[in-house]
Amino acid sequence: MIPSPFDYVRVGSVDEALSALAEHGEDAKLLAGGHSLLPLMKLRLAVPTVLIDISGIPELSYVRVEGDGADAVVAIGAGTRHHELERDEVARAEVPLLPHVAGLVGDPQVRHRGTIGGTTAHSDPASDLPTALLALGGTVVLQGPGGRREVPVTEFWTGFFETAMSPDELVVELRVPRTGSLGWGYEKFTRRANDWPIVAAAAVDGRVALANMGGAVLRATATEEALAAGASIADAAALADQGTSPVADMHADADYRRHLARLLTRRALESAAAPR
Repeated sequence: MIPSPFDYVRVGSVDEALSALAEHGEDAKLLAGGHSLLPLMKLRLAVPTVLIDISGIPELSYVRVEGDGADAVVAIGAGTRHHELERDEVARAEVPLLPHVAGLVGDPQVRHRGTIGGTTAHSDPASDLPTALLALGGTVVLQGPGGRREVPVTEFWTGFFETAMSPDELVVELRVPRTGSLGWGYEKFTRRANDWPIVAAAAVDGRVALANMGGAVLRATATEEALAAGASIADAAALADQGTSPVADMHADADYRRHLARLLTRRALESAAAPR
């Protein structure tokens, strides 16, 4: 199908983007890589009258460590593309789960256009990078007319394509704790290599996050509690699907997704525990 007609505005700074959002209101959508928004527009599941192109804002593309010691975090600009994150030496050294997962997103074309801010704001429950971000913890930094505010990742994704972001805000940064040499694991099951995961599991430092097991990416809290209580990996992973609500579709029914959640969680935890 062909998208509905729309106007196009290209901006060169965050302030210009916020001004354009204020001018056009809820009829406007932000365009970064476009790999999430444009397919929805073609199906007319999204019908914005204005597209605000933020892909050329240089201040939104970076990976750096901020702070010292235990308070240090890795700050990632929302405009950072997946392939940039995959290859970034700071990310590889300080938070290696993220560049690994970035290299598994879609195909090279998607990775060269898609941005970490875009996939964060899209809130697809089958997204790779939000699953990794949820396992890592940290915050999403939003900017709007009232300035900046930080939302914990545990509170940001509220449902299918729904977030804690207001229509007049945009994601400007992701802030995640440094994990360094801590073990981590990421496992996903797909029909084809570049598909969305039917189910995925990310594990790091006793936290486990799941993709496609509910309306948004979610934490496997029963598994985390079991691990904290001293349970074995196998016993803790057997609880991974508790508290989830997987859907049935053409790719898998709910029971199969529950099976995959338990299996992939075990593999991710085993990978996190393995010597590196």
